[in-house]
Amino acid sequence: MHLVNRIYAELEPGQTAELRRLITPDDLYVFAAASGNYNPMHLPSGDMDGDGEPENVAPGMFVASLISAVLGNLLPGPGTLYQRQTLNFHARAHAGDELLCRVTVADKSESGVVTLETEVTRPADGARIIHGQAEVIAPSQKFNRGDIEVPGLIVQRHRHFEVLIERARTLAPLPVAVVCPDDANSLGGALLAARENIILPILIGDAARIAAVACEGGLDLTGAEVIDIAGDQAAAATACRLVHEGRAGAVMKGHLHTDDLLKPMLDKVDGLRVGRRFTHVFVMDVPGRPEPVMVTDAAINIAPDLATKVDITQNAIDLALSLGMEPRAGILSAVETVTPAIQSSIDAALLSKMAERGQIHGGLVDGPLAMDNAVDLGAARTKGLKGGVAGHANILVVPGIDAGNMLAKQLSFISHAEGAGLVLGARVPVILNSRSDSPMSRLASCAVAALHHACKKEKG
Repeated sequence: MHLVNRIYAELEPGQTAELRRLITPDDLYVFAAASGNYNPMHLPSGDMDGDGEPENVAPGMFVASLISAVLGNLLPGPGTLYQRQTLNFHARAHAGDELLCRVTVADKSESGVVTLETEVTRPADGARIIHGQAEVIAPSQKFNRGDIEVPGLIVQRHRHFEVLIERARTLAPLPVAVVCPDDANSLGGALLAARENIILPILIGDAARIAAVACEGGLDLTGAEVIDIAGDQAAAATACRLVHEGRAGAVMKGHLHTDDLLKPMLDKVDGLRVGRRFTHVFVMDVPGRPEPVMVTDAAINIAPDLATKVDITQNAIDLALSLGMEPRAGILSAVETVTPAIQSSIDAALLSKMAERGQIHGGLVDGPLAMDNAVDLGAARTKGLKGGVAGHANILVVPGIDAGNMLAKQLSFISHAEGAGLVLGARVPVILNSRSDSPMSRLASCAVAALHHACKKEKG
């Protein structure tokens, strides 16, 4: 950032400066965090009047801070110190409004105090938001520097999941067989998605235990179908039967081991096999990334061979298409060159060539790629990598479960990502949540499953 000021001797009445600023929802969150003002009127998600729509009102002092930005950056600029500011509020600004802030020198005293007229308007309709007058001590030393840096901020807000959830709400609720929802997290997650009109849960398991958990947690089971089945695998087998009968369009893991959930699904007669291997995908909403990032396989296939990696990659591409993404699959290794001693680099090269020949379809596939040059364009350019994937990957195909699990948990617990987990390759999507998943993760998993099911149904 390059800043230049006007010292006291350079200021004359009538001089003016202005700044345009688009107010974003993130601005409201940042101001709330910095000021400690959590008035729901000023939060993008807050609804004070109960009409179902957030008010999104920009705090008056946030709008006023635009005046401070013009004074400190432009006129008089760096070195300016406030003495006094009057503010008169005439209208409200909202997230999505573009505002124009203008200051004009009105007078200057021999003491070094400069008086400026200040005004904030909304050009779209000409509304005056704020007007007032500022008195400042003008700088006496000239300032002209281009090395001003301020640390960037990443808002820990999961906007990508919010978009997916909103899209899922427009669909008919997806009937979901929820297997053994007999703990607070799994039952609460299913009922939350039901309240959001994303799924229609069919609760399968010990009915008495489910009722007891609901009672303890204050959860309402009204309208929810409960199928009383004893035993985890028996409950999972019942979920498979509901899928075959057309009563369920997805399966959701409750309070049981993943092996017990998947074993009946793998049965060659009564299971949910459709020809591809079962593979797992984490859809990660990582703050600061321009779109969701998928990590696969981080939960099922321990040390996948080439044939398994083909299914892993294809399943992830299909899911990305269901979510409206342009799939760009980076096949990860420790290096970006084919190295005979590193099997993952050989597999990556073969997968890339298979995609070129149409054996993997629907998206771009490239590898081997190291993690940095898969997701960072600068790193990719440094290594001389070109194409549509390097630096732009939104699907990260890991060498094995160790790397995938570490990557997904690093994104969650260090980079503050939320993750939605699905098992793909079955007749219907399988929602695979962990006990540590947040309500947002559980809701997003249901939304992703609903969107994927709708896309598959549309394609026939």
